[in-house]
Amino acid sequence: MNLSEKRIVVTGGAGFLGKHVVEQLHFKQCQHVFVPRSRDFDLRKENDIRLMLQAFKPEIIIHLAAVVGGIGANQKNPGKFFYDNLIMGTQLIEQARLFGVEKFVAIGTICSYPKFATVPFMEEDLWSGYPEETNAPYGMAKKMMLVQSQAYREQYGFNSIYLLPVNLYGPHDNFDLETSHVIPAIIRKCIEAKQRKEEEIVLWGTGNVTREFIYVEDAARAIVSATECFHSSNPINIGSGEETTIRHLAETIQQLCGYKGQIVWDTSKPDGQPRRQLDTRKAKAAFDFEASTPLLSGLQKTIEWYCVHMLDNEVKAP
Repeated sequence: MNLSEKRIVVTGGAGFLGKHVVEQLHFKQCQHVFVPRSRDFDLRKENDIRLMLQAFKPEIIIHLAAVVGGIGANQKNPGKFFYDNLIMGTQLIEQARLFGVEKFVAIGTICSYPKFATVPFMEEDLWSGYPEETNAPYGMAKKMMLVQSQAYREQYGFNSIYLLPVNLYGPHDNFDLETSHVIPAIIRKCIEAKQRKEEEIVLWGTGNVTREFIYVEDAARAIVSATECFHSSNPINIGSGEETTIRHLAETIQQLCGYKGQIVWDTSKPDGQPRRQLDTRKAKAAFDFEASTPLLSGLQKTIEWYCVHMLDNEVKAP
């Protein structure tokens, strides 16, 4: 599919991942990329979705908009995270079908995988158990887009795909400690503790669980490649294939930030899922995607971006 002349709507296009997807589309010489804003179109409301479709007349929709957060935010808002994500995805796919959109790209989440899925996670394992409890409502809501995508392709011939990115990080991430994910939270804590000359920072859990991360620019490249080349409703993992413990991650960020204090692990807080690592062979086979940014280099770029954009001008990158 040649994207350059297509009318493309990127929901959530002003957000963390969205900024990079829009940038990648422009790199591909796409001339008609539209980013609906929530102040103008509330995607939880059917009528607003219709108005958005009439305003932009998209041929392709890349659905990135989501209500997301770390473990703490998921624990505080399970109902909101379930409802908002479910209703956005369900109504948007249905209205896109009725409007005659040529292709719908649904972005799922690794949180949809069962808590004790065999590592590395294979796409066939998605239904082998219930997700980890702290983010199950969010994970289940996003997984319903896979069900809908497959059902709509079977009944209506609707061309939709479903991608499962692993944990993202990079420039423009959310560094709010109330709602952020683990990498931006640790970066902010280390930098601020260094500034204030604090002797320790406190992190949640034991640090012994593992995670896989993908640099956001790599994820954006994967999404655009799949939009161009992939035409099946079978789920596809998007990841780096690089598994690391949270403890090692924290110590690496601490070193890159130049913070000399101590890391204290609050074991009264939940760890979340025991292990996370994706099998990424299908993405390579389907649209020739492989992540190209090693974790160490991606972390360095993210820390440098944070120091330039999120701190006072006098604060320099370590």
